[in-house]
Amino acid sequence: AVSTARRGYRTPTGSYRPIRLERMWYSRKYDMSPMPHSVFFRGGFAIHGTNYVRRLGTPASHGCIRLHPTNAATLYGLVQRYGMGNTRIVVMN
Repeated sequence: AVSTARRGYRTPTGSYRPIRLERMWYSRKYDMSPMPHSVFFRGGFAIHGTNYVRRLGTPASHGCIRLHPTNAATLYGLVQRYGMGNTRIVVMN
């Protein structure tokens, strides 16, 4: 299960390649919220782990795609291993 944008926000759809990896990132825009194992794919939008695992499966973010921390770490490791150029992120409604 993942969480995407809650009411009033949006998660961009489309096909992307990762543009940046950050093992631990803190959102300057949203009160320094932790974003572990971030895979940025469009501007400030990323796939990353969350401590709010009880919210997974419901709209909860400001637009990022939130994963269970274990799954985020796995995805991050796979992108590192195979390379950003060999990774495709597809976000659908």
